[in-house]
Amino acid sequence: MSAALRLALLAFAFAPTAFAAQIGVIPPALPLTAERVAALPEARQRPWLDYLARSDAQRAADRAALAGERQGLTAWPAPPDGGHAEASMPLDKPPAWYGDDAALRVARNILSFQTPAGGWGKNQPRDRPPRQPGQAYVADNNLKRPTPGDFDLAADPQWSYVGTIDNDATITEIRFLAKVAARLPGEAGDVYRQGVQRGLAYLLLAEFPGGGWPQVWPLQGGYHDAITLNDNALVEVAELMGHAARGEAELRFLPVSLRAAAADAEGRAVRLLLATQVRIDGRPTLWAQQHDPLTLAPASARNYEPPALCSGESAQALLFLMSVPRPSPAVVEAVNGGMKALRSLAVQDRAWVKVDEAQGRRLIEQPGAGPLWARYYDATTLKPVFGDRDKSLHDDVNDLSLERRNGYAWWGNWPVKALAAYDAWAAKWLKPSS
Repeated sequence: MSAALRLALLAFAFAPTAFAAQIGVIPPALPLTAERVAALPEARQRPWLDYLARSDAQRAADRAALAGERQGLTAWPAPPDGGHAEASMPLDKPPAWYGDDAALRVARNILSFQTPAGGWGKNQPRDRPPRQPGQAYVADNNLKRPTPGDFDLAADPQWSYVGTIDNDATITEIRFLAKVAARLPGEAGDVYRQGVQRGLAYLLLAEFPGGGWPQVWPLQGGYHDAITLNDNALVEVAELMGHAARGEAELRFLPVSLRAAAADAEGRAVRLLLATQVRIDGRPTLWAQQHDPLTLAPASARNYEPPALCSGESAQALLFLMSVPRPSPAVVEAVNGGMKALRSLAVQDRAWVKVDEAQGRRLIEQPGAGPLWARYYDATTLKPVFGDRDKSLHDDVNDLSLERRNGYAWWGNWPVKALAAYDAWAAKWLKPSS
């Protein structure tokens, strides 16, 4: 990007609020449906129709299993508690800890809440009692204060996020079980190894025909059906598949067939990232938080999350591509282009801070601060964009409602780690003329 263009973008980003304006309305993401698949060329339809049939059948099986448990019960158990799930499944303890009573309690709880499909729900502490017969598989993740026409409203409030990779769910449960199984090499560990294999099989079933994963599977509709990079979900599943394929991270026990399937899934994830990286004037730039599974175009999520490019998730995707052992020329081009885009968008001498109670968080001038990146950038112009809960799209973060300005990370330093790793990677893989 030229210096002149960069200055123009910065001037746009920091224009006084008086000149800020609503620049659009955030549209809903399209669900994956048979009607949409029917619009594809005939040669492309069969894998997608099979995928939809598999999702429908698994959802019916999951619901039938719960209904069967509830037959004859005079009262259903209360849903499990919600809360901070990841803290209850630490993955950084000394190896011996995973054979202790505290870890085994968590592992038993994890197994009890594994859905018939093989996945897990989100936002559910695992250091609690195991699931009871007839109890819901997942905690209540419904919106507490939904807005009219909210994109995140569940079609069925009694069946939401039943199997998801959102907020590190399923990925963390699999990794935790593998650590426990590593401390129990004999028959006592078989049940945990089986849980890991069922979890990996679930992720393989959930994988789209072209690679990548939806946020929720079996499919739930809305933006949950999109290819999900948000919260680094796709990258973390792809990393897990790579570890499974190579027998790393306590996954050496996996059967050869499952390791081979995981290797294929990792490869498809790399190819999908190359296909979804948005090109501007022919040059690869960044990714969105979600991409439509059929068109691969950026997709919206919640009311205030536009179909725009995302600096944080893009940085994590680039770190993953830099971890590819022998990168192809296409991977090298993708990393080089993505890093150039991130560097060109870095902002100095600005801070994202709470000014006071009345003004809330605002982007202000602060000499020496930075670098900062906007969370979202327009997928055509690379200008920062910001969404409000009423689905309005803005060109100035200070123009948002106080509630949304305070309640979301609109500016941050997410790409710093990727940029720090890039120089060493570039020295190894970029030709001097690049």
